[in-house]
Amino acid sequence: MSRFETVLITGANRGIGLQFVKHYSQHAKRVIACCRQPENASELKLVETSNNNVEIHTLDVTDNKQIEALQVAFSDQVIDLLINNAGIYGPKQNESQLDKTLWSQVFEVNVMAPILIARALSKNLALSLNAVVANMSSKMGSISDNGSGGASIYRSSKAALNAATKSFALDHISMGVTTVLLHPGWVQTDMGGKNALINTQTSISGLTSVLESVDKTKNGLFFNYDGNIIPW
Repeated sequence: MSRFETVLITGANRGIGLQFVKHYSQHAKRVIACCRQPENASELKLVETSNNNVEIHTLDVTDNKQIEALQVAFSDQVIDLLINNAGIYGPKQNESQLDKTLWSQVFEVNVMAPILIARALSKNLALSLNAVVANMSSKMGSISDNGSGGASIYRSSKAALNAATKSFALDHISMGVTTVLLHPGWVQTDMGGKNALINTQTSISGLTSVLESVDKTKNGLFFNYDGNIIPW
């Protein structure tokens, strides 16, 4: 069993998010799986049907009204683990022709949404005895690790997420909420592609082990799926 009784996961309909749901459906008492279009999430629905501890909720992470509705729906309920997994890569554009509108859209999903959701659910997290917020970042957001250039939109969004998450971590540790950043590895998903190095099972096995070991001394740190700390 997991130390986390109630787990909320965004972007839960596919890839890493779906694998998180599958894992915690076997190890937690309650799994709140959030995605934009539950009616089209056929595999997630199968997990819900097979496990009476899984419930699906509609959430477009860029929709403030839906975030507020989520906050109202869970008002005084405990959330032990929040996994902000929803994210996008954005356009793979020529670096000399970056589109500001598309860049802003990636920032809205990858940076603003995780922080706004975590803030909206901060009271629920504070009700837990061992609350953890896990924001899904990427090693591509590490400035010191960038030796190849390119991917300015995605890299900058994850670097910004790292900075905003560190502030959130410092702002909420007094409430008993520990916050970490996670790098899932190069995973065989729609985003990672079929040539990626690891599958979702390997990634989630590592990430969930990391989360089980998180305590206040690890607040604000950036972890690889194998448990190693990633430099900023």
